[in-house]
Parts: sequence; structure tokens; C-alpha cells
Amino acid sequence: MTEDAIIGLISQNVIYLLGAVFIVIIILRGIKIVPQSEKYVVERFGRLHAVLGPGINFIVPFLDYVAHRVSILERQLPTASQDAITSDNVLVQVDTSVFYRILEPEKTVYRIRDVDGAIATTVAGIVRAEIGKMDLDEVQSNRDQLITAIKAAVEDAVDDWGIQVTRAEILDVNLDQATRDAMLQQLNAERARRAQVTEAEGTRRSVELAADAELYAAEQTAKARRIEAEAEAYATEVVAKAIQQHGIEAAQYQIALKQVEALNALGNGDGKQTILVPSQALEAFGDAFNMLKGRS
Repeated sequence: MTEDAIIGLISQNVIYLLGAVFIVIIILRGIKIVPQSEKYVVERFGRLHAVLGPGINFIVPFLDYVAHRVSILERQLPTASQDAITSDNVLVQVDTSVFYRILEPEKTVYRIRDVDGAIATTVAGIVRAEIGKMDLDEVQSNRDQLITAIKAAVEDAVDDWGIQVTRAEILDVNLDQATRDAMLQQLNAERARRAQVTEAEGTRRSVELAADAELYAAEQTAKARRIEAEAEAYATEVVAKAIQQHGIEAAQYQIALKQVEALNALGNGDGKQTILVPSQALEAFGDAFNMLKGRS
């Protein structure tokens, strides 16, 4: 083989090799593997051409190129503090934090330059506006409602930027020292008032219970007297009926019974007593015993 033939063969092989390398470069430039946590914004001749999602994607080499690699992971803005005035003219300092993620990177990269700064400014304005609608007590007690309102307002404001606000948090609501002192005085006064009210209610309840006890005792005493009176009336009625039916004998029997009961009471007294009884009384007791013995 001549020298020219060898040189021609080498030149041909070099051309084939360069062609193969060129094809490999084209293939490599045309294949784009996008990570799961990112999206690629592709431009052609300086204009938006496509948005590549996670996985294997193909573009036209030398015409298309990846202009922006955008992370779609959730992001957290640095904690921001802003002053706001409530509807009852109280100055508060609110610490907020916002979480967001980019859903449409083509809107984010072409419509806004500093995403974090724009969202922070938007949040600050919305927080001031929402707190200005509420009293201080409402800001502290209805924090969940305030967070929901702020989140909804921020979502509406950043919708054109292809951003989704996933969470908004109010970390703290701080007051100036003068307002804190005033609130502390008010709290102490309220506690003192509640203590006085509680004491007054306790005294009133005690008086009511004492009155109820006295009323109950009076009712029970009246009931006992009524029962006693009814018993005496019944006994009198029985005696009256007996006298009406049996005449003077029934009356004498009742008198004799009372005499014997009185004698038994004297005999059952404490200690030993010496009882002087007139002779007429002895005769009466004797008659009473005889009458009771005869009745039995």
C-alpha cells in the first residue's frame, strides 16, 4: 500500500471518529435528566420553549438550552418582624414565617426577580392590613383566624408568580412596655373584681342556706305541732264519744286512769322519796284502782 493510500485511510478513519464523537455530543446535549426535586426551564433563541419535569427529557441540541434550574421543594422565608396597629390603636410587633413552593417555574423566573423579597413585602403589608381590622384582644385570642386570613390573602397576591403558599405562621405578638404595664394593671383589677364577686356570691349563698335551714326547721316544728294537735283532738273526740255513749262512767274511768299515771310517775322518780298524800287522795286512788281493776 502506498503512502498516499495510508494517509487517505487514516484521514478517513479520523473523519469517522470525529463524526462519531459529534454524534455522541449531540446525543448527550439532547438528553436531559431532571432530578425529582427540580424543574428545568428551556429557552430557544432567547424565548421560553418548554418546562422539563423530573425524569428523562429530550431537547434539540444547539437550538434549545436549559436557562433555569428551579427547585420545587418547599421553602421557608426567614422569620420577619413588622409593626402593626390594631383597630383600638395598640402598637404590636408581629413575628411571621411563610412556607411556599414553586409550582410553575416559567412564571416565577419571568415575572419576578427576587421571590423571597417579594413574598416578604407582600406578607408584611397583608399582616398590617389584617391586624388593623381587629382589636388587641381579638389578635391574641383569634390567632388561627388571623393566620387563615393572612394565608388566603398571600395566596391571592402571589398567584401570578406560579407560587403556592403552603403555610403561614404567626410566631409571636409582642407589645411595648407601656401597653404591657397597662394590661397587667387591668388584669390585676379584673382578678380583684372577680374575687369580690366570688366572695359576695359565697356570702349570699351562705345566707340563703341559713334561711332555708331556718325555714325547714320552722316547717318541721309546725308539722310536729299540727300532728300533736291532731292527736290531742282525736283523743278528745274519742273521750267525748265515750262519755256520750257510756255517760259519767267513762269520764270517771279517764280520771282514774290519769290518777294512776300520776302516781306511777311519782313512784318512778330518782332516788327514794317519801310522799305525803291526804286521806281523801288515798281514797280516790283506791277508787281508781278498783275501777281500773273492774274495767280490766
